[in-house]
Amino acid sequence: MKYLVKYSPEITIKSRPVRSRFARQLQQNLSALLKRISDQINVQGNWDYIEINAPESLNQNQLHIEQVLSSTPGICFFERVQHHVVATLDDIQAHTLPVFESKLAGKTFSVRCKRTGRHPFTSMDIEKFVGSGLNVNTDATGVNLTQPEVSVKLEVRGSDLFIIEEILPGLNGFPLGTQDGVLSLLSGGFDSAVASYLSMRRGLLTHFCFFNLGGKEHEIAVKEVALYLWMRYGSTHTIKFISVPFEDVVAEILEKVDNSQMGVVLKRMMLRAAEKVAKKIKVEALVTGEAVAQVSSQTLTNLAVIDEVTDMLVLRPLAMMEKQTIVDMARKIGTEEFSAVIPEYCGVISIKPTTRARMHKIEKQESWFDFSVLEEAIANSVTVAIDKIDLESEQSSEVVRIVSNPEAGEIILDIRHPDEEEHQPLVLDSNPVEKVPFYKLNKAFPELPNKSSYLLYCSKGLMSKIHASYLLDQGYTNVSVYRPE
Repeated sequence: MKYLVKYSPEITIKSRPVRSRFARQLQQNLSALLKRISDQINVQGNWDYIEINAPESLNQNQLHIEQVLSSTPGICFFERVQHHVVATLDDIQAHTLPVFESKLAGKTFSVRCKRTGRHPFTSMDIEKFVGSGLNVNTDATGVNLTQPEVSVKLEVRGSDLFIIEEILPGLNGFPLGTQDGVLSLLSGGFDSAVASYLSMRRGLLTHFCFFNLGGKEHEIAVKEVALYLWMRYGSTHTIKFISVPFEDVVAEILEKVDNSQMGVVLKRMMLRAAEKVAKKIKVEALVTGEAVAQVSSQTLTNLAVIDEVTDMLVLRPLAMMEKQTIVDMARKIGTEEFSAVIPEYCGVISIKPTTRARMHKIEKQESWFDFSVLEEAIANSVTVAIDKIDLESEQSSEVVRIVSNPEAGEIILDIRHPDEEEHQPLVLDSNPVEKVPFYKLNKAFPELPNKSSYLLYCSKGLMSKIHASYLLDQGYTNVSVYRPE
């Protein structure tokens, strides 16, 4: 098998030294990735393209090789080709005929040729000569230069003829390793996953920062997204995954900050923490999945107030995208299935969140916040190289029990935010219901009578499952999840 890999257009317009550096980095990236398939695959760099050669013994790896090429930033498209050495027009026609003879039966066709080098014939001469030969020696219905059913595509470079079997799209963008590092705030949802992908596609060495608001199971789910993105689009370079325990920060916000201002304050706390994490790992910009006006905290006014807490550059690749476009992209890059089952766990629920935050009001709210809680969260953050994450060893050994019909005596713990609980109270005739907000649960649960059985309840069952899993890991066997039918 042979492939011709064509550079992203943005690489080809760079100055000669920069273009050479980017092309060399792409060649190195492809060499590292394809070597994992087989050390028999040869990657050869050229000014206009990269040539990849794999022996016939590796034909069974064709799809794997093509997946690598389609997932590597810096490639506009790549061609699977047949290669022959030629000298004359007759040589070109003789090699082209057997490739397309069966494909042209009953169809119209055209011949298109790109040529470089010195030859006694032009590109148009090749197209006419080969086209005439195919028309006479096959069962094609004729030549159609405007809307052919089959396009016969050739490239002639000096004495080399490349017959193009198929053209496959690449990611474009820049090769990883050509740009600086950034820290992407990854929640695992559609937005942050797509923003991280776009950052990687742009050649940025993208590290991940996760603010843990929901315990171990939530962290495992987000690590799965991070690992997928890295393995699919960026595994040529090792990056870091940083987890910051933010449950106590959320609890402090919920107890100290007015309801309408909580979302903006939470985002400001995240940026404060992310800036310190970024400086620690020596990167100079942050990446978020925010899109203008998608939610209340993302109005222009609120984003300006949020950004005020940091001097670090904040990149927002999705700023002008619509939600459906983001979801469609998540489906295309393969993160949709991950993100669809991860709760949008912002941890802060406001009934009437402000869309026009005022700095003096936010600063007043934050004056009541105990910043030692934030500093402790940053100090307790855990950094791990992405290739050292072992998801299997992190999975809970306990399976969370889901209950639709509680038994007599089982106590329902409504862990929803008080505002949500107040608007839609849970009332059961058969079982007692106690209210323990999720942000207080981990501290309150050990104080409950351990002889009783408890069922955690929330609206969608996601938050309750996360907390139940965490409590099971802590050794509490009397906890399950209540999910009404």
